[in-house]
Amino acid sequence: MARKYSKHGPRDEDPADADTPAEPAVPCWLCGRPTGTTITWHHPVPKSRGGRDVVPMHAICQQTLITHFTNSELQRHGTDVAALLAHPAIRKFVDWVANKDPDFTATIAKKQR
Repeated sequence: MARKYSKHGPRDEDPADADTPAEPAVPCWLCGRPTGTTITWHHPVPKSRGGRDVVPMHAICQQTLITHFTNSELQRHGTDVAALLAHPAIRKFVDWVANKDPDFTATIAKKQR
């Protein structure tokens, strides 16, 4: 069966799609800033701990959570953003990233083991 679009290379945009307005940016679950072109879908309760729900986040916000919390700690906090923001390192990060561009990315420190 033939492909509708070429496997390799760009496909032409449908002219009907050009008239549709762009969807508003989804806010990040952790920092509240609008998400940019890349949205990371994060499990607040890790999948290994039975989590099914996903929330939109910036990649840098997700990396920060993973760096500072274990899966057990994330399971205990669940979907409670206020409890995560009570952690001093997370609060400091959210305050720092508040004025950055939605597509901003940076290197995050490794987990302390």
